[in-house]
Amino acid sequence: MKRNNLITALSAATVMTLGGVGYAAHKRGRNPYYRGPKSDHFDGLRFHGPDQPADKTVSDIARWRKLRGVESPPRALWPKAEPSPFRDRPPERFPGLRVTLIGHASYLFQVAGRNILVDPVYARRASPVRFAGPKRVNAPGIAYADLPPIDVVLITHNHYDHLDGPTVARLWQAHQPLILAPLGNDAILRAYDDTMHVETRDWGESFDLGGGLTVHMTPANHWSARGLNDKRMALWCSFVLTTPVGVHYHSGDTAFRGGSIFREARARFGPPRLATLPIGAYEPRWFMRDQHMDPAEAVAAGLLLGADRMLGHHWGTFQLTDEGIAEPVAALAAACAEQGLAPERFEAFRPGQVWEG
Repeated sequence: MKRNNLITALSAATVMTLGGVGYAAHKRGRNPYYRGPKSDHFDGLRFHGPDQPADKTVSDIARWRKLRGVESPPRALWPKAEPSPFRDRPPERFPGLRVTLIGHASYLFQVAGRNILVDPVYARRASPVRFAGPKRVNAPGIAYADLPPIDVVLITHNHYDHLDGPTVARLWQAHQPLILAPLGNDAILRAYDDTMHVETRDWGESFDLGGGLTVHMTPANHWSARGLNDKRMALWCSFVLTTPVGVHYHSGDTAFRGGSIFREARARFGPPRLATLPIGAYEPRWFMRDQHMDPAEAVAAGLLLGADRMLGHHWGTFQLTDEGIAEPVAALAAACAEQGLAPERFEAFRPGQVWEG
């Protein structure tokens, strides 16, 4: 089957869970993105976390489809459009901490006078191609033209719903921001603009932005791929921002897996003032639990972190999995009630919604 026919045949879930087909195959046994010393989470070819689960396969996708409506609920039907009631036009600078959800997992963090974009995705589809893959059902909560001057772009990992190469290249050309990403992602980003400067770091490493603002790269329980032949060849991460106005924990995609990464982050940095955590793309659990938290696990993660406030993202913009568009909101409310948390302690954010503190 030709590659274009293959991508058409793949479901949206396949694109997002097995990787797209837009990247050239690498030579067997060679990492096309990163060459560096072996470590406790890099074997010379692929990255891995503690007790890294087996990679999902095409057979797993077939099983997912087969079990829909039998051993798991059928795939929920999302609306073609679900506009957010919020729209933000952020100030040029903000002295404290101001956080806007752009959509899905894309945020603008305005902190101590700096403007930081995390995983900016302005594409219509979270996909390696324009004609297939998950299509957004609401517009970005900040129009691209309304973005303030961008100082920093943080990339958590290379999946298409988090790393939108054309958007990052456009930001580079317009703002010349510092771009910070986990190991190996610089090669991927420079394929979109070979003039782009990208700083890469490993888990446990940091980048001092000056003025009391430092970005720390911490582990996430996830994986990476841009194609069918490059699984786990670029690193993935969460970020912790230590700032003059407090600690902010931002998780990229992550599974819970016992919660050790959250305990370790709290031990190293203290309880965060704010934690931004994913609450969507979690059904069916047998398939997704190794890579995405459900809302109850997100609440558990926030409690392990000791976060004062929590915001939920990674839901309601791209349909990647089987749950309904509003199910994460109801499940989050139920999980908060079970833990005795006030609803305002952990909010499911929609595009354009703003938190200031």
